[in-house]
Amino acid sequence: MQAQLAEFDEEIPGPSCRRPSGLNEDEGPVSDSWVLRTREQLRVCPSLRLVLQDPTPVLVVAVQRYLGEGTRPAVYYYDVTISDGAGTDTWFLSPELGHLVQRNLLRCGTQTKISRCSYRFQEKTLGSGLVCIEELELEGEQPAEAHHTQLDLGEQLPLQGGRKHYLPLWNREDPYGPMWKECKQADERIAVDVSRVCSLQHLENIWRVKTNLPPVLVRIMHKSRLRYFGKPDKKVDIPYQAYIEVADYSGMMSLVLWNSLCPEWFNTLQIGRVILLQNYTVKKGYPKRTLPTSGNSQVKRLPSLEISLNARDPLPVINVIQENLVKPDWRLPEVLYLFATRVELNDLPHNKVCDVIGLVTYVGRCERKRVSDDSEDFWLYRWIKVIDGTTDQPIIMEIFATSQPDLFEQIYPMSYLVCTQMRVVREDPEDSSNFAYLTTSNESQIFITGHHKGQPYISDQKVKNFIGWMKTQNEAEVKEKVVMGGYLPYPLTPATFLKYCNENKVESILTSFSELKKTFGNLHYREHKRIAVQGIVVALRCLAHNTNSVLRKDPVSYIEDGQEGIKLPETEQSAPQLQKPAAEVCLQPKNKHKKPMNMRKRPHEPALNDTKSSSVVPHTFHDSESSASDSHISEDQEDTNETLENDASKSTKAFWESDLWSEVKNSLKEHLHYNRVFPESLPRKFNYNHKEFLMQQYNVHPSKLSTMCHSRKKIQEFTCANSLGHCELTILSINQDLAIDVIALPALCSNNSWMFTMDHVQSNDHESSANTDYGELVTFVNAQDRLRVICILDICHLGENKVEVCLNRIYNPASERGCPV
Repeated sequence: MQAQLAEFDEEIPGPSCRRPSGLNEDEGPVSDSWVLRTREQLRVCPSLRLVLQDPTPVLVVAVQRYLGEGTRPAVYYYDVTISDGAGTDTWFLSPELGHLVQRNLLRCGTQTKISRCSYRFQEKTLGSGLVCIEELELEGEQPAEAHHTQLDLGEQLPLQGGRKHYLPLWNREDPYGPMWKECKQADERIAVDVSRVCSLQHLENIWRVKTNLPPVLVRIMHKSRLRYFGKPDKKVDIPYQAYIEVADYSGMMSLVLWNSLCPEWFNTLQIGRVILLQNYTVKKGYPKRTLPTSGNSQVKRLPSLEISLNARDPLPVINVIQENLVKPDWRLPEVLYLFATRVELNDLPHNKVCDVIGLVTYVGRCERKRVSDDSEDFWLYRWIKVIDGTTDQPIIMEIFATSQPDLFEQIYPMSYLVCTQMRVVREDPEDSSNFAYLTTSNESQIFITGHHKGQPYISDQKVKNFIGWMKTQNEAEVKEKVVMGGYLPYPLTPATFLKYCNENKVESILTSFSELKKTFGNLHYREHKRIAVQGIVVALRCLAHNTNSVLRKDPVSYIEDGQEGIKLPETEQSAPQLQKPAAEVCLQPKNKHKKPMNMRKRPHEPALNDTKSSSVVPHTFHDSESSASDSHISEDQEDTNETLENDASKSTKAFWESDLWSEVKNSLKEHLHYNRVFPESLPRKFNYNHKEFLMQQYNVHPSKLSTMCHSRKKIQEFTCANSLGHCELTILSINQDLAIDVIALPALCSNNSWMFTMDHVQSNDHESSANTDYGELVTFVNAQDRLRVICILDICHLGENKVEVCLNRIYNPASERGCPV
């Protein structure tokens, strides 16, 4: 931590911009390469198509995405770079196989056999063509030691459609590829003639009458994320836009970077830098765009105009001035901030904008939200928790990609994180007393350890206060409490179903049981959705983890008031933050006709998410096959089964079933099994010695192969932070013909972590809702037998064939006045 604190002691100009290292390999002779021989055979084949009987396994080096042609909504194409050790080539993936990439089955680092391919000549060029992959067989991850030396892919262009650049694989906001140049250095020789400089306020008066506008000298105050506006039927080479707020002594105005100027200047124009701008145009300001909230109240906003920079008509001239050459008589405003502490956050209203600094105590996995139902575009985000010393409670933040991929992917526990222009979100905007979290705005920026030097905020008093507090902390004690990954039930669901529905029609809120399988099958890699289903909870099983030595012994049966139940022993150490004893689960049937608790240890059960219920994909793919559901389980699933079997052998499952379930379970049309707890579902204690591996696990899979892509370690080797076990529930459809098994993970982790705290858990009113805290959940389902409830399910595609389905909340709409159900 002391090394991190040093960043705030010395000021140097702007942060450095890092890019991932390239890949290198010397290609062998053509005759030795199956990849290059196959390309040549295809090119001269009369039918331009080959069916390969005994294909050589090849390593997938890169999978790169770009916008397809002429269809709306947009469809994306994928180019796949493959290597056989002697040669490397990039082939086009047939659009019918795109789902393999979308579910992260075909990815860099895997080995595959291409069994059918074709050759397509480019009709508008002479002699050139491309290979199209039409059928392949996936062979799984290649061991790290089998990887070849790194390959230098250079600056590639997409194979189809005349596109000039690739997009990031999992979102559209991040810069991707070598065209996004490194930061330009400030000009040490530039001489500023202040007499020629025009103020921004004066620019408002002269822009209509002047053809050659005078130079402006401004400081960068705020910066937006990139906006990609490519369309399938439009041919714009580099369709990007970025807004930058600049200011001088007279006011603040928007500057807009367009098209090819974005990759050239986006990484250079950092907040706080001073630029001299010449050869620009001025246009009326766009009235519907979002605007940042300035921390400098003395700067007047000038929203009527915006400075527009394009690569032509005219070609702009941008000079970056070194900070030590900036003169006081230029009267440029300082970048000031709106830092709020965790204590102050309690009083901030909904939609208020603030900045925060804190020590990272939890880093969630990267997940994605679909921009719209019919779109293949996604927002990339993750949940982060930080503490700032003003209280034990964390600041919880939903951080979307801010076009800073090198920083977004490098957030790890124990680092210092600054997030600017964050927006307060409250469940009920009218009630300032309820819990709030922060989410990024269009102008948010993030800064992590290694990138704080020279940033304007290091002189802010609240930042200094935080640094002073960090100097008093015991690093070893902090390390014991930090966590990464796992399922996180955020944002918290409202206390009532009526609030959950808000202004949406209930028909668009509820998902029918018959739609569930299709909903799961349509998920893309790391896509997260929250859905609501009507049903009846008919069975419950509780699994108490004792792999972390939290429980002293197995559960024991007991008799209370003539009823049979189960009681779990107390934990070895007290948990003062718990309002209820989380280690106690009591099932006390109120009706003597109900079946008694089954106390037997169950033998190893069949794999969940099995071939009868989950949407899985076969290992052989071609354009005539769909993402079939009659496949077998992947190796990763088998690894997960083995891990859970080891856990089960050390714990006891307690069962409860309703009479209704006994009556209908043998006559169901379909029973979906999604009660698997995957290794990715459980939070892990952070291990600083393996932070690179852990960051890799919880980031999205990279598009290009690197030395960091593979490791012999497995995530199961890291200590689970959840010491409370989990529950498995069976939910029956209200028509009693379909059922689904889901998991309920606890709302709390072990008592010595900062992952969850009780003030984030909402109403305990069983008449309206039930949280996934064990005591509440067990009491609720037992008391509400045969009651129709609304179950809120969090679903997430974890890659390959793994779909996580977690119960987030149970509502009893019958108890809510005005509820539409």
